Amino acid sequence: MATKYMAPTSQPVTTMDAGGDGWLVFASIVLGVAGVMRIFDAIWAFRYHGTLPQNLEDAVFGRSLNTYGWIYVAVAAILIACAVFVLQGSQIARWVGVAAGALGAISASWWLPYYPVWSLVYVALGAFVIYALVAHGGRSSESRTARGVAAYPPSQD
Repeated sequence: MATKYMAPTSQPVTTMDAGGDGWLVFASIVLGVAGVMRIFDAIWAFRYHGTLPQNLEDAVFGRSLNTYGWIYVAVAAILIACAVFVLQGSQIARWVGVAAGALGAISASWWLPYYPVWSLVYVALGAFVIYALVAHGGRSSESRTARGVAAYPPSQD
């Protein structure tokens, strides 16, 4: 006795992110949060009046925390602007974001002996930002739709 199975009816399948826009939003949010965190670092650097660590004497940018505060402000401005412009499809912001993700991942590895979990989280976030911007940042949503990558794949009637 043979049993016949009815094929399910074809319904358009809605995919949340066929074109990678979610990855770009993720990268933009991570870059923006990193920029806000640098603002907090700058506030700390400007307001701190305690004793300085011994190893700051031979630091790259000198002994003054005010210098570091202004560097943090500049980096924060770049990261926040990059986050905004990545959402608008800027290719320059995309590559600045890739460099920021790479520098964040590399610099986190220096803290690995002291904060292993947080360092690995920073490395992973940097890697995800690089992936998002390299794999999905090259084309706008309109060009992905023009290539045939749409939110609704064609039905299989």
